[in-house]
Amino acid sequence: MFRRSQKGPVADWWWTVDKVLLGAFVVLIVTGVMLSLAASPPVAHRFRLESLHFFSRHGLFAVLAILVMVGTSILSPERARRLAAGLFGVAVVLTTATLFIGLEVKGASRWIAMPGFSLQPSELLKPTFVVVIAWLFAEGLKRPNLPTKPIALALLGAVAALLVMQPDIGQTMLLMAAWGAVFFLAGVSWIWIAGMAGVGLGGLVLFYLTVPHVTDRINRFLDPESGDTFQVDRAIESFQNGGFFGQGPGEGTVKHVLPDAHTDFIFAVTAEEHGALVCALILLVYGFIVIRGLSRAFKEDDTFVRLAVSGLTILFGLQAAINMGVNLGIMPAKGMTLPLISYGGSSMLATAFSAGLILSLTRRRAARVVLKNGLDSFSRWRAAVQ
Repeated sequence: MFRRSQKGPVADWWWTVDKVLLGAFVVLIVTGVMLSLAASPPVAHRFRLESLHFFSRHGLFAVLAILVMVGTSILSPERARRLAAGLFGVAVVLTTATLFIGLEVKGASRWIAMPGFSLQPSELLKPTFVVVIAWLFAEGLKRPNLPTKPIALALLGAVAALLVMQPDIGQTMLLMAAWGAVFFLAGVSWIWIAGMAGVGLGGLVLFYLTVPHVTDRINRFLDPESGDTFQVDRAIESFQNGGFFGQGPGEGTVKHVLPDAHTDFIFAVTAEEHGALVCALILLVYGFIVIRGLSRAFKEDDTFVRLAVSGLTILFGLQAAINMGVNLGIMPAKGMTLPLISYGGSSMLATAFSAGLILSLTRRRAARVVLKNGLDSFSRWRAAVQ
């Protein structure tokens, strides 16, 4: 595509970005568009919309997602960090606004009505929050006299409070898990880790005792006879119907009765129409991204890059695992999308931004490898000549 002799930001990006990781992200986006073609028409019919309404919008979001991902990945790590910090502030303001002017859907106020679409600010809050706390912990390691741990803890409390008030317990627990992972990787003492684990467990118990819909979901998971488990039951039925090779594209039946077939339960629709084999391949792509992302992170010398990439990768992998776990009936229902595959503009664009951050931050490692390989080759050549 570009010769190594070419100069410029795009050529530099091409030779320093992790093209394998970039390709894996694109594979998920394209897969989501193809799966949406089968999963979304029945949902459109229920809403009395044109058959390809959600598919067309999904395709548009997919194009925008690729542009956001590539545009973010071109940024230098410093600019990517500043952009994430600025967007974190915007996401906090907008998430707060949902408590006052948000659209209420299924008892939760998580969206703000915009011309032509609904914005879910909490989706943007997730990756930007991870970058900000990674920067705080990295600064704390460099300058131990700074009170970065209490600030990071206060930020977690503030963000968690905003999400709980919506309420959005699933996203709250996801952010707390990502925060804990970055906290652990920052090398804190086991006393802090044990204390935070206790706080997290206590918070989960508190949610169960005080938030009715959390109580209902956990009770239904532990005892399916205690409430309505229609969607989860139909999702499990999809896996049973699909078998190993599936019933064929467009031949699924469960999607006609699943209310969230194109969003939270698109993995189940995939299982029925394409079989467990395709589901396993999708799982492998997610696993590959997580393993490669963490591998790249752990090789980084820069503490901020190591923590941020690790946190973003864990956030991405946990969300995928939770969605697939709910579809398989091994986790309580969470109302969480499958990253880069499920329909949803806010989720897709925010996840693409997160992927772009991972690619941007790991470009520094790629550049150093190229330089190191060049120096090693030169050293070997000089030794041979001498």
